[in-house]
Amino acid sequence: MKEQKQFEVLKWASLFLEQNKCETQIAEILLQHHLQMSRTSFIFNMREDVPEKIIKQFKADIERHVVTGIPVQHLLGYETFFGRDFIVNEHVLIPRPETEELIMHVLKLTENVKYPLTIADIGTGSGIIAVTLALEISHAEVFATDISKEALKIAKQNANQLDAKLTFFQGDFIQPLLEEEKKVDFLVSNPPYIAWEEEANLSRTVKNFDPELALFADDNGLAAYKQIMRQAPYVLKENAQIIFEIGYTQGEVISDLIRSTFPQSKVEVIADINGNDRIVSAQIVNYQK
Repeated sequence: MKEQKQFEVLKWASLFLEQNKCETQIAEILLQHHLQMSRTSFIFNMREDVPEKIIKQFKADIERHVVTGIPVQHLLGYETFFGRDFIVNEHVLIPRPETEELIMHVLKLTENVKYPLTIADIGTGSGIIAVTLALEISHAEVFATDISKEALKIAKQNANQLDAKLTFFQGDFIQPLLEEEKKVDFLVSNPPYIAWEEEANLSRTVKNFDPELALFADDNGLAAYKQIMRQAPYVLKENAQIIFEIGYTQGEVISDLIRSTFPQSKVEVIADINGNDRIVSAQIVNYQK
C-alpha cells in the first residue's frame, strides 16, 4: 500500500461510506483521530502524505463500520458530551446530544441555589450525567447508581479522568441509596425506556452495540420509571425535584405516574431542540410520607 495524500484517503473513505449508505462525516472523524491532529491541523495538512500504517488502520476501521455497523464512538473509544470526552464501550449507552438538554435544565434549576445540594443520578451508565453535574455544580454532593459492574467501571474511569468528585453505588436503581440511608434534593435519571416491541425499528448500530440493559424496559418501556417512583418517596428531601429523560411519547403517562405518587407536585414536560418531548421535571410539594 503506497502512501497517499490526506485528501485522497479522505475521498476514498467518504465515497465508500456513501456507497454503503453510511454517514460520510465518519471519514473525517476517524482520520483525524488516527492522525492525532487538531481540527485546524487536519484541515491544513490535506496535501500531506499519510503514513501507510495509518492508512491501513483507518481503512480497517472504515470497513468494519460498514460491515458491522459498529459505532464510530466505539472505534474512537470516547464520545464528547457537554464539552468533555467520556470513555465509552459496549457496556454503556453512547451519550446522546438530547441528554445535554437535561443537564442544562438541572443547571437552570440550581443556578440560584447557594446552599449545599445532594443530587442522585439513577442508572448512571458511563456517568455522563453524574460526572457533568459534579463538575458543573461545585456545591453539590453527587451520588450515582447502576446495577452493572461493567458500566460502573467505565463511570469511575470517567470520573477519575475528569477529576470529578462523586460517590458510586452498585445496585438496582434507588436501592443502594435506601441501604445507605441517603436523602437527596435532586433525583435525576435517564433510565431504559424503549419498549421491547420497538426493537425491530432501531438501527443496527443501536440494537447490536448499545447494551440491552440500558435501552429496553418491560411494561411498554415504563418499568424503570415505575420502580424508581415506588422507591423515590423514601430518598427525597422536602421540596425535592425529579428530572427524567423520557421517550418522546411518554410525557403524559410519566407525568401522571409522578402525580399519582406526589399529588401536589408541580410537573412540566419539556421538549428538546427538535420539538420532541424529552424531559419530565417535577417539584415535589407538601409531601408527607
